[in-house]
Amino acid sequence: MLPTLQIGDHLLVNKFIYGVKNPFTGNILIPLEKPKHGDIVVFRFPLDRSVDYIKRVVGVAGDTIIIKDKKVFVNDKLVENPHAQYTSNSLMPAEAGPRDNFGPVKVPEGKIFVMGDNRDNSYDSRFWGFVDQRDVLGKAYIIYWSWDLDTPLFSLQRFTTIRWSRFGNIIH
Repeated sequence: MLPTLQIGDHLLVNKFIYGVKNPFTGNILIPLEKPKHGDIVVFRFPLDRSVDYIKRVVGVAGDTIIIKDKKVFVNDKLVENPHAQYTSNSLMPAEAGPRDNFGPVKVPEGKIFVMGDNRDNSYDSRFWGFVDQRDVLGKAYIIYWSWDLDTPLFSLQRFTTIRWSRFGNIIH
């Protein structure tokens, strides 16, 4: 999710925005909102449910997603996302992988399609498919702590890497 989120950011996540869930099955008992385009959501990674992932919602149930030469289209409309970052000028053909050319795919009911903001270096729905809404844990909304994790944990220098300017930033 670089540059929106940095390695070492600690986030507050609203776990109830999408409804109250049964903690054992993930079924929504009291629905509130559904994930919307642009939401940054935390979810159980579909290929390893013991891992939590965070990505931006690009498609919701009923949407058709197409990516042509790094441009994302939802329901045949170009999506201009100011948070999307591309670090490579090269275009990968669809035969070589789904990074730059993908789809069309239609998002099934009860699922979402997610992508990272660092589009050229994100392992997301283009590669492993849809996220089940039961696996969405919540919506990220604020950074409460941030520091550079490259410095050893028990080093006094670690405290000099605190990113004070990121504290309290609302996540968009």
